[in-house]
Amino acid sequence: MNKKRVMKWLNSIVTTVLFLLLITVATMVITTKISGGDPEVFGYQLKTVLSGSMEPGIKTGSIIAVKPGGDMTRFGKGDVITFKEEDDKLITHRITEVINNGKETMYRTKGDNNNAEDLNPVLSDNVVAEYTGFTIPFVGYFVNFAQSQNGAFLLLIPGIIVLIYSGITIWKTVMALDSSNKKESKESQDNRVTS
Repeated sequence: MNKKRVMKWLNSIVTTVLFLLLITVATMVITTKISGGDPEVFGYQLKTVLSGSMEPGIKTGSIIAVKPGGDMTRFGKGDVITFKEEDDKLITHRITEVINNGKETMYRTKGDNNNAEDLNPVLSDNVVAEYTGFTIPFVGYFVNFAQSQNGAFLLLIPGIIVLIYSGITIWKTVMALDSSNKKESKESQDNRVTS
């Protein structure tokens, strides 16, 4: 009987965690769509890596966490930064040299997997964030798909199914525990009456 109770509790915990994870992901996707920006968690922005220029450390299709804000002239050689190019395209590369001419700070950058440095130095004003070292490989493919119109629609259906299943499972578990508690309470009362 105790083994069944443990399994029910374990099932309930797993279902609750999955339910909370679903709500968190849905909230992130909705707030990202509303704000028009990248998902943000505890002040860190999540970016999808679309090229292999930083492999093997950062694989194509990975999600990376970057920390925006602060003094963008603070970086040194070896730091990995995310910056905007002229066409507002975001790039994450490693600093190979800091150029300080008194008025401006600029960085020479290079992708770890590239043979040569980037053509143009990066102005500190164009630096968006610093890479934190946090990477989840291959999840970026899923996130990009989820943010597309087709992906959002296709993910909505399984999301609703998981939500309904989670609700039913939690309800069944609560009812079973309630029934079990009532049964134990009645048995303990019966034992007291007969003794």
